[in-house]
Amino acid sequence: MATLANCAAASHLVAKEKLASLSTESTFLGLQLHGHGQNAVRMINKVSKSHAIATSIRANAVAAPVETLKPADGKKTMTKSSCIITGASSGLGLATAKALTESGEWHVVMACRDFLKAEKAAKSVGLPKGSYTVMHLDLASLESVRQFVTNFRNSGMPLDVLVCNAAVYFPTAKEPTFSAEGFELSVATNHLGHFLLARLLLEDLEKSQSKAKRLIIVGSITGNTNTLAGNIPPKANLGDLRGLSGGLNGVNASPMIDGGAFDGAKAYKDSKVCNMLTMQEFHRRYHEKTGIAFTSLYPGCIATTGLFRSHIPLFRTLFPPFQKYITKGFVSEEESGKRLAQVVSDPSLSKSGVYWSWNNDSSSFENVLSEEASNQDKAKKVWEISEKLVGLE
Repeated sequence: MATLANCAAASHLVAKEKLASLSTESTFLGLQLHGHGQNAVRMINKVSKSHAIATSIRANAVAAPVETLKPADGKKTMTKSSCIITGASSGLGLATAKALTESGEWHVVMACRDFLKAEKAAKSVGLPKGSYTVMHLDLASLESVRQFVTNFRNSGMPLDVLVCNAAVYFPTAKEPTFSAEGFELSVATNHLGHFLLARLLLEDLEKSQSKAKRLIIVGSITGNTNTLAGNIPPKANLGDLRGLSGGLNGVNASPMIDGGAFDGAKAYKDSKVCNMLTMQEFHRRYHEKTGIAFTSLYPGCIATTGLFRSHIPLFRTLFPPFQKYITKGFVSEEESGKRLAQVVSDPSLSKSGVYWSWNNDSSSFENVLSEEASNQDKAKKVWEISEKLVGLE
């Protein structure tokens, strides 16, 4: 744990970083051909050629898998298991997609905000042809989450595992940024977007014919205050949830969950506490009646992760060797991807309600969550407030 603590500590000792702005993808406008006349065909061909590049990266663009996923009679023909991974265009998500698809046993849906980036990333790491599908998902937009679920269901693919991995992190931001619905962006993306996605796809997971259907939420040691890393200020603390209850809009309510002044680093840590509380509440509410395993994990300090992309160049240069040679806490993206792939597919990691971690020998173990991150009353309250905010009440 000491090396993991050093990982978090080092990131807070570096100079201030600049807040990276997030681009908002536009909505795809499709054209439907209602006739079969030659003029109509020419018109569509002309429009298609002039917009070939643009339409490939629009919000609802989907790269159809090579395999036949659902025949006319509705019977399942895909022999591979199917897994959705959010934020799979880089870092941990991409490494996990690579580990799963290379096994030959998995078809991965790369749920990403940037369609073109995800396609390029898949090709750059050599994901086998036909082993993945790219679908647009912007977790900072609840409408995008709902559209993703519709698109996924229309694809005819089954769902065996959902991995909630994507995250944004603004540790030195002075002012909050807000989502499409007006929520503070860190909590909106990391928690609320994933909460809605998981709730909507729960019935799809329940229909899975797999004996190892799972819902996995990536946690963080920085939100766990029973560790040294979790005690580096600002510490995660949800308080009485007054900010979350008020909508985190920064107008008539604080943008912070606990109702305090905005702090970018704390907002990220608080969102991770919500992730871990949500996992446990899913476990209590649904594990016995659905058979779905609900788990969380911290795969280790990925010093090269894109989560640090806003840091100053000096930090990005020095942090990886610092972790590799000084603290010995370095975990490569490849290794972290293998660890998450274990939680997805390894029969020995199928226990529900567990927060998985790894030691320096890359051996997995059931870690202990902090008092707040395992508080049942707080988990229930976070769940109920989140339902209202995302429109599920």
